[in-house]
Amino acid sequence: MQAVAKLKNLPISPRKVRLLADLIRGASATQALAILKHTPKKCAVHLEKLVLSAISNWEYKNEGVALETVGLCIKSVWVDSAGMLKRLRPAPQGRAHRIRKRASHITIVVDGNSEVVPSDQGS
Repeated sequence: MQAVAKLKNLPISPRKVRLLADLIRGASATQALAILKHTPKKCAVHLEKLVLSAISNWEYKNEGVALETVGLCIKSVWVDSAGMLKRLRPAPQGRAHRIRKRASHITIVVDGNSEVVPSDQGS
């Protein structure tokens, strides 16, 4: 009952993205979306879209299962470094300093809990 979503070549450095990835790792899907919605970082928007994509992928794989009955959680998130754009910036005395514009690949795995979430039944 797992689903995967990947984002490749995000032009934000992996170190910055890992700060938010650590916040949502292990959280429920709704809690992760709430965290990302209220985080004022640039990569929060991209991670929110990626979590929504992973949830959508899970729904596609498990058509007969209702999303409300299964507690989806973010099983794992990992951020790898992608290619680098190398640029030169002029420096004093005719020198040049190298600027490395880093990018990242993000992978999110969403998993449904094996336990069924109890519903309110009056008995």
